[in-house]
Amino acid sequence: MSPVMKTAGIHHITSFVRDAQANVDFYAGVLGLRLVKKTINFDAPEVYHLYFGNEAGSPGTIITFFPNPYSRKGVIGAGQVGVTTYIVPVGALDFWKERLTTLKIPFTETARFSETYIKFEDRDGLHLEIVERAEGTPSAWSFSGIPADKAIKGFGGAVLFSYAPDKTIQVLEEVLGLEKAGQEAGLIRFKAEGDMGNLIDVNAEPMERGIMGSGTVHHIAWRAKDYEDHEAWRSYVEHNGFHPTPIIDRKYFHAIYFREDGGILFEIATDPPGFAQDEPQAHLGEALMLPEWFEGHRADIEKNLPPIQVRVLNHSPDETYSSVEIQ
Repeated sequence: MSPVMKTAGIHHITSFVRDAQANVDFYAGVLGLRLVKKTINFDAPEVYHLYFGNEAGSPGTIITFFPNPYSRKGVIGAGQVGVTTYIVPVGALDFWKERLTTLKIPFTETARFSETYIKFEDRDGLHLEIVERAEGTPSAWSFSGIPADKAIKGFGGAVLFSYAPDKTIQVLEEVLGLEKAGQEAGLIRFKAEGDMGNLIDVNAEPMERGIMGSGTVHHIAWRAKDYEDHEAWRSYVEHNGFHPTPIIDRKYFHAIYFREDGGILFEIATDPPGFAQDEPQAHLGEALMLPEWFEGHRADIEKNLPPIQVRVLNHSPDETYSSVEIQ
């Protein structure tokens, strides 16, 4: 029997890192993503919560980070998103190989499911990859020497590392509504209905458990199209034997969380209201935005956060991360 509900795919992915400025330099300066929101971790207001995506921070493009200089180093393994996949327009992969080479960022070229990927790591060791695909709305954001026609469109998907892959696969198929799309080289591929963040690979055999910390993914969020749909998702997840949190207002989306039996923390997040509700889209990410329940503590919060700047890399072959300030 087909599942009653189907997610369109990934809404966002959230990770732990150490240095906030290095994080901005990599995801804005190297990858050319837009810093669409500079706020705090609502559950730990002493650290930033930084959001990067396309020009609007559309669902399916958003990668977010909790930078904490005191975070222990994590170990990537089962119970986590192991690899985050980005898509670029067809014909753009050579541009990205040249860019990473110029910036002295090591990468390897691999193939799976008849696609070519370039795989590399960010400053904290998070595993990333880029693949060409025709699907997905092109980015309108051009930054740091990356023209819009070569820019990252958003997520292609992710590789999930599970210590009980049969259980993870059951959730993907029977709860989230993904469909099996293939199997090769120890991975099983599933497809969601959307055109970005829609291809999910899972290890076929159990893996050794990872350890949370900097350089690891905290959770992966799936899309709910609106608030009514989100409430239905919560009931549906609970009906399937899981224990979702109450609906939490994250200001830019509503969220529920549950841990699937392969160890990965799943979130379901609403597409609305988005990131332009508290600052104009033309100025997204420029100011520290706080939810109203933290505004009374703004002075103390700002005093504890390190200053960060969005910077354009100068493409020096000798200094990979040398840059000039633009903001």
